[in-house]
Amino acid sequence: MAFLHCMESQLPDRTGLIVEYALLALLALLWGASYPLLKVAVTEISPLTLIAFRVSVAGTILFSIVVAGGHDLPRDVKILFQLFVQSFLTCFGAWSLLAWGQQHIDSAMAAVLNSTSPLFVVIITLLLAGRDSVPCRKAAGVCLGLFGVVLVVGLDVFSGLGAQVAGQLAALTGAAMYACAALYGRHFAGLSSAVTATVTMLWAAIIMVPAALLVDKPWMLSVSHKAMFAAVILSVFSTALALLIYFRLLKTLGSIGTTSQA
Repeated sequence: MAFLHCMESQLPDRTGLIVEYALLALLALLWGASYPLLKVAVTEISPLTLIAFRVSVAGTILFSIVVAGGHDLPRDVKILFQLFVQSFLTCFGAWSLLAWGQQHIDSAMAAVLNSTSPLFVVIITLLLAGRDSVPCRKAAGVCLGLFGVVLVVGLDVFSGLGAQVAGQLAALTGAAMYACAALYGRHFAGLSSAVTATVTMLWAAIIMVPAALLVDKPWMLSVSHKAMFAAVILSVFSTALALLIYFRLLKTLGSIGTTSQA
C-alpha cells in the first residue's frame, strides 16, 4: 500500500522535483535495459509470443496491485476506448514493431532510433499547437539529449544506417508512437497511475495473447533458460514497474519531460 501511495504522490517543491527526476532516471534504466533484454529473448521467442508473455505477466502484477490498493477499474465505455488507444500506442503496437525490428538491427541502433521520441513530441506539439507551445530551451534540450545518446552509444552506430531499412523504420515508427502515447496520456489525469497502467496492459493482453496462440503456436517453442530469464525480467521490471513510473511522470513532468528518459 505504501508503494502505491508513493507512486501517486505529487510533490511540487524542490524535494518533490528531485524525486521526479530520480524516477525519470530509473525509468530510463528500466526501459534502456529492455533493448538488450529484447535482443536476447527475441532470438528464441517470436515477437508476437514475446509481447503476449510480457503484457500478460505485467498485467497480472499490476492488477494485483490495483486490487490490493482497493482501486476500481473504469467502466465508462469512452474511457475504456481511450485506454485501448493508449495501449496500442504505448504497448502492443509499438512493442511489436520494436521486437520485430530488433530481429534485423542491433540494440545500439534500436536505442538511438527510439531515443528520437522526445523529438517527435516537440514536432507533433508544434504542428498541433503552434510554435509558441514549446519553449526554445526545451527544444534545444531535446536535441542536446539526442546528441548525447549518439555520443554514449558511439558514432560508429551510424555505419549500419540504411543497411536494414525495414528494421530501422520499425524502430523509428515505434518512437513516433511513444511520442503520441505521451501526448495522449494526458487524457488520464483523473485516473491513478496504477489503474491506467493496469487497463493498458489488460487491453494489450486481450489483443496479443489470442494473436500469439493463433499465429505462433507458442507451446511448440523450445526456449532456453537464458531467453526465458530475459523475458521475465523484461515483463516484471521493464514493463510492470516501468509503466507505473511512466504514467506518474506524465502527470508531474509532462510529455516532453517524460519522453526524455529515452
